[in-house]
Amino acid sequence: MDLQRIKYFLALAEQLHYWKTAEKVNITQSALTRQIQSLENELGLQLFERNKRNVKLTPAGKFLREKWEVELNELEYIHQFAKQIHLGERGTITIAHPDSISASIMPDILAKITQAFPQLQIKLVQVLYENQLDFLKNYKIDLAITRDITSEQGIKSKKIYSDHLALVVPLAHSFKRIEDLSTESLKVQKFILPTKDEGSSYSEIIQALFKSYDFVPDVFLHSEFGSTIIALVRKGLGIAILPDSYMHHQSPDLRFISLPFKTDILINWRADDHNPVLANILKLVFDH
Repeated sequence: MDLQRIKYFLALAEQLHYWKTAEKVNITQSALTRQIQSLENELGLQLFERNKRNVKLTPAGKFLREKWEVELNELEYIHQFAKQIHLGERGTITIAHPDSISASIMPDILAKITQAFPQLQIKLVQVLYENQLDFLKNYKIDLAITRDITSEQGIKSKKIYSDHLALVVPLAHSFKRIEDLSTESLKVQKFILPTKDEGSSYSEIIQALFKSYDFVPDVFLHSEFGSTIIALVRKGLGIAILPDSYMHHQSPDLRFISLPFKTDILINWRADDHNPVLANILKLVFDH
């Protein structure tokens, strides 16, 4: 059924005057008459009662006016919604990110996105290192923000930020500054470290730090979650190596000693994904 004919019908149902309606919808009176007659023929019913003086709706016409006004408004909303999806202004995007940037760059990135696209729905998830690329390839996530470089086929990556590693110790610890660190002083410490993942460039940076001091750390515990590591350090169970972006978390009773080892933050996405939402988000992040 022609939507334009329904619009002509609703306009005439409001005005109940052919000449005024024709002028309002910018067609001739004879063309409006043909459109209404064609609609009545298609439906097999009479919509208007007409005489030389008056035009009024039939009972069937009144019923259709009530229903079509609602449905037309819904259709216009749906069409507008579809247009916003097409332009990348609406929809849902799922972003995986490391815990370390939850209180540093992530809030700024999200503020930028929500300001530009207030209708966009964002899901934030944290995914284990070994699952990140599979989740990305299988469309379980749309973007993966990582500290690891990938050369995986079909995945594009770009660096968006860099920070440094830091030694995290309780405030009462004897380590106050980087000059306090030595091979001998580090050897006697118990370490709580991120999970060591084979092939992880982030893990390799941490190992390079230990090699620079020429010792093998006594690792008390490994954890995938930086917030857990911080809680254990605060409890006095060991010291840790973490990105210094954790300083933006509420971390009372802890000292962060910045180390001369940089760790990059990269954003990863599917190379063949032409979702306009994704394109808009990437542009915002790169501009940011």
